[in-house]
Amino acid sequence: MLVEFETVERARDGDPAAFTILVNTYRRRILGTISRLIGRPDDVEDVAQEVFLRLYDSLGQLRHPQIFEPWLYRLTMNASLDYLRKRKRRPESRMSDLSEQQVMIADARMGTAHDRELQEKKRVREFMGELLGRVSEEDRILLTLKEVEGLSLKELESVYDVNENALKVRLFRARQRVLKAFAALGDSAPRGKEAV
Repeated sequence: MLVEFETVERARDGDPAAFTILVNTYRRRILGTISRLIGRPDDVEDVAQEVFLRLYDSLGQLRHPQIFEPWLYRLTMNASLDYLRKRKRRPESRMSDLSEQQVMIADARMGTAHDRELQEKKRVREFMGELLGRVSEEDRILLTLKEVEGLSLKELESVYDVNENALKVRLFRARQRVLKAFAALGDSAPRGKEAV
């Protein structure tokens, strides 16, 4: 755990300095998790703010400071899911909505080798986003928490409130659905060292 249990207890009891320590300690980790879960850099700060507001409002309900981190991940996961549900209801602008002049300006800015490398990495990220977009949000979030965030099965048990065997089954099925989506995408998969 990144903070002492005593700090969590003080924050739970209403100590504003202890709460500030929690926010400052976990801010980067929460921002990274949200970024990977929602895939929209412009909205990461807003979702993180929602997470910390929920933390502030509900910290008094935390019974044991030992489960603080999984509980914070659950708050993060729920806020991210809420964001994704709201986003589904909103129409998004697409590249085809840009004017020809906007497209030409964007193309002109992509001339250097560094820009091409960034573009390739972006293409891989977009492909991964598309791949994960072909599975349910639940699968995507579970795999992100396990494979990217590195949560252990024990930590995931606390986040999902299920036993280890049920989690193993969920993870296996989620991985199978991603593999099936990958096979369906076929030749559109990125090639090169970034894709490995």
